[in-house]
Amino acid sequence: TVDSQGRKMSKSLGNGIDPQDINKKLGAEIIRLWVAASDYSGDIAGDDKILARVVDAYRRIRNTLRFLLANVSDFDPAKDAVPFEQMLEIDRYALVRAAQFQEDILAHYKVYEFHPVVAKLQLYCSEDLGGFYLDVLKDRLYTELPTSHARRSAQTALWEILMALVKIIAPVLTFTSEEVWQQCRKLDSRLSQSVQTADWPQPPAEWAQPELTARWDVLMQVRESVLQALEDAKNRGEAENPLEAAVEIICSKEAYDVLTPLADQLPGLLVVSQVTLRETQEPIE
Repeated sequence: TVDSQGRKMSKSLGNGIDPQDINKKLGAEIIRLWVAASDYSGDIAGDDKILARVVDAYRRIRNTLRFLLANVSDFDPAKDAVPFEQMLEIDRYALVRAAQFQEDILAHYKVYEFHPVVAKLQLYCSEDLGGFYLDVLKDRLYTELPTSHARRSAQTALWEILMALVKIIAPVLTFTSEEVWQQCRKLDSRLSQSVQTADWPQPPAEWAQPELTARWDVLMQVRESVLQALEDAKNRGEAENPLEAAVEIICSKEAYDVLTPLADQLPGLLVVSQVTLRETQEPIE
């Protein structure tokens, strides 16, 4: 074992770490996550700084699961789920991304590469979900009528993502996954008695949507540019909150054709008050 600065650690040197002490202080889940996040092909890194980062990673994963659970608390998958083809486009895109994530994770599990699983799990929770989808969904979840199509569409996506996540973490975070699974069973009694006996998530073939993915790749590039412009405006003292901003998007014909069908959704997707589109033939920086 080495510490965060690459120095050797051992009991004989008096600078080792005792798993029993970690268990008493932080819990077994942190030990399991630390071990899974470590690349066992080389020296295992572990000290208080590294364990603090593991705790932060665990907190991020757990908070994501809590958000998902909280927002499906009034959702009955047996009768409230919206068919994929009837879901809002952003919700379908979220499931397309979830399917890609699941396939990637399964490939690592098959060859016992656990540390990429943990790294990509954190990235998915922080960027795909926390940094984009869940952030965009908040208004729809909190302001739409509880049984509206828009809200049920979002809840359908959240339920599917929750089902995938809880199964993906089960080999590593056994206690956390079981805790979440038992809460899910209160919403859907068809689920198995334990997450450990559940089938691995298998995304339906209809979730493969290359045209939708290509369209949203353009939108995500636009979103990145808008977020940077909003950050620059904030630094200049022009707009403290993104909802204070109206955004004009000047784009090529190709991007304009992609964005126009989504024009009414763009303010929500970009979390601003107003968005206007303008096509240009001029070169765009």
